[in-house]
Amino acid sequence: MRAKQQHVQPVESSAVKIRRQSQMLSAQLQSIRERLYEPAAAKTLKTFTSREVAALLGIAESTLRQMSLDGESAIPDRRENGRRIYTLAQVNQIRQHLARKRPAEALQFFPRRQASEKLQVLAVANFKGGSAKTTTTLHLAHYLAVQGLRVLAIDLDPQASLSAMFGYQPEFDVDENETVYAAIRYDDRRRPVREVIRKTYFDGIDLIPANLELMEYEHETPQAIADGYGRGDEIFFRRLSAVIHEVEADYDVVLIDAPPQLGYLTLGALYAATGLLITIHPAMIDVASMNQFLAMMSDLMAVIDERGGTLSHDFIRYVITRHNPNDGPQVNVVTLLRSLFREDVLAPAVVETTAIASAGLEKKSLYELSRGSVRRDTLSRALESVDSVNREIFLHIKDVWGR
Repeated sequence: MRAKQQHVQPVESSAVKIRRQSQMLSAQLQSIRERLYEPAAAKTLKTFTSREVAALLGIAESTLRQMSLDGESAIPDRRENGRRIYTLAQVNQIRQHLARKRPAEALQFFPRRQASEKLQVLAVANFKGGSAKTTTTLHLAHYLAVQGLRVLAIDLDPQASLSAMFGYQPEFDVDENETVYAAIRYDDRRRPVREVIRKTYFDGIDLIPANLELMEYEHETPQAIADGYGRGDEIFFRRLSAVIHEVEADYDVVLIDAPPQLGYLTLGALYAATGLLITIHPAMIDVASMNQFLAMMSDLMAVIDERGGTLSHDFIRYVITRHNPNDGPQVNVVTLLRSLFREDVLAPAVVETTAIASAGLEKKSLYELSRGSVRRDTLSRALESVDSVNREIFLHIKDVWGR
C-alpha cells in the first residue's frame, strides 16, 4: 500500500511572524484611533468653564463675566444652559489682554519668556521602563501650555510614545525624514528643523514626532565620527543643540523625551539641556537600575567634557513617579533618596492613581480628561499631585529666569 502523503505546512520564520503581527497590531491601533477621534481622526482639546479660566488667570469669576459682557478680549461660546466656555487659545488671548491692561502684573498673567531670559531645555531621562518618563513629559508640556507658555516637545524615543499621546501613530502619520533625525543627519537629505515641527491640537505646544528612523542616527554616528564630523556644531553631541538654537526665539521651554538608553541621541539631549528631570519609580529594583544609569551617564558626560563640550545644567531634579504613600517599602525608598540627594529630589511626588492609567488608555493627560471619565475625587487627587510636581518644576524655570 502506498503511504499517505502528508501535507507539510511551510514553517513561518520568526522575522516574518513578528512583522505580520506588527502589521496586524498597527492596523488595529489605527482603527481604534479613528473610532476615538471621528470624523477627522484628530485629537481636540477640551474647553474650559468660566470658573476654570478665572482660577487659571487668578481673577474673580465676576471680573471674567464682566469682560465678556463688555466685549473685552475673547468672546466665549455658550452652552445650551447658558454657561460660558473658552478654548485655550481664547484663554491666552485674555492673558495678553490683561497683561497689556495691567502692566505691573504682566508676568503674572502672561508668564512667557522675556528677550533677556534664557530658553529652558529640559531633558526627561531614565532607561528603566515604567518610570513614567513619557507621562511626565506629556503632563509637564500640557501644564506649561495651560499656564500660557510656548512649548516645543521633541520626541527622541524611536518607540514614539509621546508622539502617540499627541495623536500621531508613527507608522501611519510620520513619514520618512519627518523626525528630528531629518535635522541632525549627516548627508545631503538634511532639512531645516522648522520643516519637521508640527502644530498640535493643544494651543501653545508644537511637536517634533518620532519613529523608528531615529535609530539611523545611532547607526550612522560612529562612521560620521570616523569621516571627520568631529568638531564644532557638526560633532554628534552638539547637533541637537544647534537645531534647537535655530528656533530659540519661538519658544519658552523645550521638552525632550529622551530614549530609554544611553546612545548618541541621549548624549545630544544631555548636551542640549539646561535642566535634567530624572524620573524614578520608588522601588528598590528601579533605584538599583537608576544607579547604573547615573554611573554610565556620568562616564559619558566626562567623555563630552573631554571633547570640549562643557556640561553645566541649571538644575537636576529627581521626579518620584507612581508613588503609593501607603506602601511601606516605597516610603522607605523615597526617604532614602531624599536623605541622599536632599533638595535635588522634588518635594512633591506623582502618586499612583487609576486616573493617570485611565487617561493613558485614552491617549490623554489628566488635563484633557472630562470630569465624567473617572470619579471626581479620584481625578481631583490625581490633578493635585501632578499639578504640585509641575508647579515646582515651573518655579525652578522661573528661578533661572530671575523672577
